[in-house]
Amino acid sequence: MPAISRRTVLLGSAGGLLTVGGLAACSTSSGTAVTSSSRAVETAERGRRAAGQRTVTARLAPRQATLDLGGPVVRSWAYGDGVPGPLLRATAGDRVVVTVDNALPESTSVHWHGVALRNDMDGVPGMTQNPIGANKQFTYDFTVPDPGTYFYHPHSGVQLDRGLYGVLVVDDPAEPGAYDAEWIVVLDDWVDGTGQTPDDVLAALRKGGAGAGGMDHGSMGGMPMGGLGGDMQSPLIGGAGDVAYPHYLINGRVPASPVTLSAKPGQRVRIRMINAASDTAFRVAVGGHRLTVTHSDGFPVATTETDALLVGMGERFDVLVTLGDGTFPLVASAEGKSGQGMALVRTAGGEAPSPNVKPTELRKHVVLGTQLRAAPQVALRSRQVDRKHDLVLGGSMRNYRWTINGKTFDDADPLGVRQGERVRLRLRNMSMMFHPMHVHGHTFGLRETGARKDTVIVRPMAAVEVDLDADNPGQWATHCHNIYHAEAGMMTTLSYRG
Repeated sequence: MPAISRRTVLLGSAGGLLTVGGLAACSTSSGTAVTSSSRAVETAERGRRAAGQRTVTARLAPRQATLDLGGPVVRSWAYGDGVPGPLLRATAGDRVVVTVDNALPESTSVHWHGVALRNDMDGVPGMTQNPIGANKQFTYDFTVPDPGTYFYHPHSGVQLDRGLYGVLVVDDPAEPGAYDAEWIVVLDDWVDGTGQTPDDVLAALRKGGAGAGGMDHGSMGGMPMGGLGGDMQSPLIGGAGDVAYPHYLINGRVPASPVTLSAKPGQRVRIRMINAASDTAFRVAVGGHRLTVTHSDGFPVATTETDALLVGMGERFDVLVTLGDGTFPLVASAEGKSGQGMALVRTAGGEAPSPNVKPTELRKHVVLGTQLRAAPQVALRSRQVDRKHDLVLGGSMRNYRWTINGKTFDDADPLGVRQGERVRLRLRNMSMMFHPMHVHGHTFGLRETGARKDTVIVRPMAAVEVDLDADNPGQWATHCHNIYHAEAGMMTTLSYRG
């Protein structure tokens, strides 16, 4: 495996593959690491295959591109001529084969966010594969076991904060339907090509301001994005981000030139909502409508009605909306920041609302993923917990160092587990920023509500406990899905031991 550098700290730890290290847990584990090439990985993959398995094939070509964001035109990196990238669609149990032709000037990778796939296809260079070098090719080949809304993106540096992301929908062969149309809505924050690159932003953060408690974010004079945000506070999630972006997008468009869903009054629409942003949570509402939340991170929840929904980076929610008569805004307000994304729902004529419209629903009842309850059919069965790990989340803006258990990823102690165990992770946030924590290769159950998720918001000075079944052997990245926090060290390895 290639050496790990500070620039590629997000990519994974060769140490997590090859050495044991100390385990931050109430118990320790010894034995040989179960690597991505082990027989156990192939055995688990065979168990995912459905009878009469179909094969779905696709190609991705990450490259430099000129992108029209609905007015602003930027140079960035993308999987095509626009963002999001190509929609990939399969049915649970299908084999998915995706060939990646890397035309970028540097190495890359593709991570299949939320999919409990085979470890050697997870797309984390240095942990599960070698990076895909410039002008090189790699083929991902895996089974998709669970229906749901997922997405794909690089796990290489801060490339996610360019245009390199797309949606993977895995359909349920037993889907009952009960809706008339489907709408995929991808939320994003955007800086690339506006005079700064994501690498420039990271460098600025590492140089940035300091202050008591690390909460003085400082400022970066002359940055076209508006500088680093010192007042990004949310009543729901506390410290809400580090970067004030010049644009917030829905399906690759700014609010002045929104994408539009055309439908008929009374139709029921399933909205698959994905937050592909790097530093921004969004509060989402549809003007004049209520949302019925049906799925979180791909898995069914007890249906919950709300006016608005808070979506952290990496989270996905499916909602049902029964459409009224007229033209309505779908607004994704950048939580704790100034700005928003907007799309339109049109069932009749009428003037489109202003790009700055603020539906009253944004100020009414707001649901977070931690408040949802699992649908009975997907709740984890009750059993004894075999192993516990504490993950203490720390860091500040002072030197832009973000940690798990006091260590950055290059020094992190793997979280040792053995196949078949029930594992409890206690995520304790001792910083003043919120962290959307993501575990690769697994879904977990929130201990308080049972909701099945792979990404969960942990608010400042709060704790979230999750349980997972260690049923997918390998070495798995576990990190904050704020791309800048992860790149600055907030990542470790869920490490299966033989």
